[in-house]
Parts: sequence; C-alpha cells; structure tokens
Amino acid sequence: MAGKSEAAAPKAATDILFCSFCGKSKDAVKTLIAGPTVFICNECVAVCTKFISGEASPEQTDWDKCSDEFLLEQLPRTSAIADAAGDHLASHVATLRKREVTWEAIGRALGISRQAAWERFS
Repeated sequence: MAGKSEAAAPKAATDILFCSFCGKSKDAVKTLIAGPTVFICNECVAVCTKFISGEASPEQTDWDKCSDEFLLEQLPRTSAIADAAGDHLASHVATLRKREVTWEAIGRALGISRQAAWERFS
C-alpha cells in the first residue's frame, strides 16, 4: 500500500482525502493508507508503532485547548468519518438481512432491542 491512496474516501466537504487520526490532508503527508471507512498517514503509523512497542504513551486530545478555528476545521472531517462508519454499519446489517439473519440477532449483537434495530436499519 505504498503511495497516496486514491480509494473511495468518506465524502468530505472538500472531497480531499485526509488522515482520520491527525486530520492532515493527503498532500501534507508522505503516504495515506486506506482502511474500511478510515485513512491513516505514515506519521500516525509511526506514532502507533511507538505505542505498540512501549516507547510512548497515548495522549488524549484536550478539545478545550484547541482553537475554535481548529475545531471548526475538523468538523466536516469528523462528520465525514461518522457518515462513512454509519454507511459501513448499514452495509453489514443489509448483508445480514439478505442472509435472513433475524432482527433479534442483529439487535442483540448491537446491544439494542430487535425493535430498535429494525427502526434504525429497515
């Protein structure tokens, strides 16, 4: 998966591919790797490698310390990720329903009632 990914991206307002973790656009990083509904850049992969090897500890983003401009800039990207994840979930449910898996089983897997699953996905 070398190079910048041109796979289908979540529909962002600007239609630019970006890292789902740091928010950098494909043009701001060396490599952008596509996953199901998300992308990760080479810089975030390097950070993750440090976490996994125990060289670093994950830090939580303190949204209260971020500027309004930064948060507003991130909003369309966050929304696009959420929409893509919702589409991915709906696709899973549609596949299960084609296989005649019951709403009861789907609801149980999602931790919701049969009725709530049916209302959300039918």
